[in-house]
Amino acid sequence: MLASKRILLIIGGGIAAYKSLDLIRRLRERGASVTPVLTRAGTEFVTPLSVSALCGQKVFQDLFDLTDEAEMGHIELSRSADLIVVAPATADLMAKMVNGHASDLASTLLLATDTPVLIAPAMNVRMWQHLATQRNIETLLADGIAFVGPNEGEMACGEYGPGRMSEPLEIVSAIEAQLADGPLRGKKMLVTSGPTHEPIDPVRYIANRSSGAQGTAIAKALSALGAEVVFVSGPADVPAPSGVQVVPVGSAQDMLAAVQRALPVDAAVFAAAVADWRVAAASDTKLKKAQNGLPKLEFEENPDILATISHLNRDRPELVIGFAAETDDVVAHATAKRDRKGCDWIVANDVRPETGIMGGSENDVTLITKDGAEDWPRMSKDAVAKRLADRIAAALT
Repeated sequence: MLASKRILLIIGGGIAAYKSLDLIRRLRERGASVTPVLTRAGTEFVTPLSVSALCGQKVFQDLFDLTDEAEMGHIELSRSADLIVVAPATADLMAKMVNGHASDLASTLLLATDTPVLIAPAMNVRMWQHLATQRNIETLLADGIAFVGPNEGEMACGEYGPGRMSEPLEIVSAIEAQLADGPLRGKKMLVTSGPTHEPIDPVRYIANRSSGAQGTAIAKALSALGAEVVFVSGPADVPAPSGVQVVPVGSAQDMLAAVQRALPVDAAVFAAAVADWRVAAASDTKLKKAQNGLPKLEFEENPDILATISHLNRDRPELVIGFAAETDDVVAHATAKRDRKGCDWIVANDVRPETGIMGGSENDVTLITKDGAEDWPRMSKDAVAKRLADRIAAALT
């Protein structure tokens, strides 16, 4: 898939820069050419010689290299690649991208390019969670910058949390997805997945049995057809797919906010099993057993994400697809749900415990459209995802 593809790799100044060496090797063994740009801070972690040896070509470092700049080398570099990859993308580099700085070769290339950009953030967990960085992330996403990671784990500083750069093979998968030639290339998709957790108190929550497997499979299938995928997931059992932009959320309210930030998109697939209700006033402290009986919990409705997006006057996706997990009268309930929610398609399935579908590896679905109900045979969730992705591609192209 990457044979003859040209990757411009910008290596930022973070401890994760050592992973860029393996990334170069992985890309080259798949047939890609890699043109390296090493920031001054990046040289504190990897040497120009090691990068050059792995890439098999010169390392670019200085914006004011007279030999290169005689022919406006930074402009040529910024536009001759099929994809620009920033790995690691430090908090500083991301801030420069947001504010349009051109203070060094890397930031100038990123400002001068009309080539798609994929970044692999890497930084301390507190830096990642800082409000300034979160604002920058939202701006970069709105500007069309693709993300891979970061992952959650132990940091070089000893802290634990989100901020670890994705592993080289994860970045390779994301690069392949960005460069995929398929019927959905140039299209942006939104997929929600997993359950939501609605807090009762700091240690208890309301949830459901959704594993997130079907939503994950759909995100992978859409990405394989060349789509740019924003994957908004609750706390799922299965790992998030690589090669897509993963947005982790907790509650239904968090999920709605993430979905709204992701718009506009060409199609949205709402595969998440969103809790219908939440505790009206979740406790800030752990509820204790009391002598006077059980605690009384009052509930209120969660936002209806599918209906909210389906009824948008502005930024409504061309195709809105919902899921209906039913235990009886599956087609009748799903058809009524499609009419009530205002979506285009409903994927209905029977989730009675004896079917083994919720949390299992297979699914048995009926696709509900304006033309009626179409029964699909029971098959793996990956096969369901591929068939649905093909139908989406046919509808949008």
